[in-house]
Amino acid sequence: MFSLLVREVMETKNALFLSPDTPVAMAAAVMAKKNVGAVMVVDDERLVGIFTERDALFRVIARGLDARNTRLAEVMTAKPRTVSPSQSYGFALVMMQESGFRHAPVVDQGRPIGIVSSRNAMDPELEEFAAEASRREYIREGH
Repeated sequence: MFSLLVREVMETKNALFLSPDTPVAMAAAVMAKKNVGAVMVVDDERLVGIFTERDALFRVIARGLDARNTRLAEVMTAKPRTVSPSQSYGFALVMMQESGFRHAPVVDQGRPIGIVSSRNAMDPELEEFAAEASRREYIREGH
């Protein structure tokens, strides 16, 4: 898993790209609908920041800001650390762990193309666990 390339584990289907002018409330609604913990903030096709559920909690709610009138540009993490699609997923995980964050934008030639999260590391194991649990239930039922 850790030797896989970032391009093999990154999220592209649920990757969200929003403008810095997007209200936090709208970003949170989109994040909830897509069930994701982060959005990439993009201006003129360039990554300018990342906004995460932790940003919503610590930079918006805890400060008592109005999510309808606060723009992502005001509360995002500007100039986030990124990874390349050709780097190993293990490298991305170490970078995230050492820096204390759970999401890293994937950037190719200056353009954001996807996102990886530390959660991706658990997904194959969780799938294997679920498959094994189903198999055992099937056997227990006498098949």
